[in-house]
Amino acid sequence: MSSVTKRSVLAIAIVIAVLVIDQIIKFEVKTHFQLYESYHITDWFQLVFTENRGMAFGMQFVGTMFLALFRVVAIGFFCVVLGRLVQRKAPYGLIVCVAMVIAGAAGNIVDNLCYGLIFTESTPWGEPAQLVAWGQGYGSFLSGRVVDMFYFPLFTWPEWMPWVGGDVFFGAIFNFADASISCGAVALALFYYKYISVFRLR
Repeated sequence: MSSVTKRSVLAIAIVIAVLVIDQIIKFEVKTHFQLYESYHITDWFQLVFTENRGMAFGMQFVGTMFLALFRVVAIGFFCVVLGRLVQRKAPYGLIVCVAMVIAGAAGNIVDNLCYGLIFTESTPWGEPAQLVAWGQGYGSFLSGRVVDMFYFPLFTWPEWMPWVGGDVFFGAIFNFADASISCGAVALALFYYKYISVFRLR
């Protein structure tokens, strides 16, 4: 097996693995939790089921359809970058990082594209959402809401501190796909910043 083929197989395996793990977690939470229901694991780690229409970590800056289209374009761009890196036999770690970013973005776009079509509405009351026939869900194509569940309330800032006093440090609720994007992007910035240059990817 050539080095290019090895890098290609590695990239594909990472994307598939992240997608499968992400969707299994989301399916289990979506079909077993009421909206905003939480499960206490430790004082610093909880599962809290939320949904969002916006950016990663529950941010709500833009509409669902615009965000989904933006993600499609971003995935296409990073796939081109990944293909060039594979052909140029870039370091395996770099291949892993870019594949993680692509997989995370793809994981969330699955929610945007399909969840409105295949799930009933999640509510804070009644039964958890149910899987239904295609097109019988709570929304339309590109209107699905992203499922989030991981919450790490590591500590609360002292009340006397300005602006953040009383707030939870890192109060965002996120999913496995968000974590994949973040870990891949941070590792790129820390260890492979020289390869980020557009001139090096031509």
